[in-house]
Amino acid sequence: MKGDTVKVMRGNYRGHEDKISKVNVRDQTVEIEGATITTAKGTKIAKPIHASTLLITKLNVTDKWRRRKLESGLSETAKKEIEREAAEQLKAIEAEKKAAEETAKAEEGVKAAEKQKEETQESLKEEETTQAPEEIIKSETEEEKPEEKIEKSDAEPPKKKPATKKSPSKKTTKKKKEEGET
Repeated sequence: MKGDTVKVMRGNYRGHEDKISKVNVRDQTVEIEGATITTAKGTKIAKPIHASTLLITKLNVTDKWRRRKLESGLSETAKKEIEREAAEQLKAIEAEKKAAEETAKAEEGVKAAEKQKEETQESLKEEETTQAPEEIIKSETEEEKPEEKIEKSDAEPPKKKPATKKSPSKKTTKKKKEEGET
């Protein structure tokens, strides 16, 4: 089940222990969070691992139906332990969600700060262009000079290399000889 912690017992990922991210019942395969392969394009995808090569190390008991099935036929102390474990797992899941939300907010804050920096840089550039009109006039006159040089060079046509004829290949010479003989 998704969320169980498993250990790979056979194959390339032997000894790898992590949570299940996806279960494919039809193919009897499981995708584990840390077991990935690199495609020809360079992207990483999850490697499906057959369920028979896995050992369950920790059950995810947050599902009520699964908890009831596990508790049937057990003593009261075992039931209480399962309930405590389920509560701990739910707290851990909530903590992970909060951490993910905080990181998302932090990323938004960083993006907002970058936008503000860009805006201030743009406003500074605009102020510089409005304060120095003499510099703009100088740069325009400098730009006109290279254009004049380009126009002069366009007036002279480039020299073409003389075309060289290729010698006929052996096949064509043989044909000509055969035609001459007959």
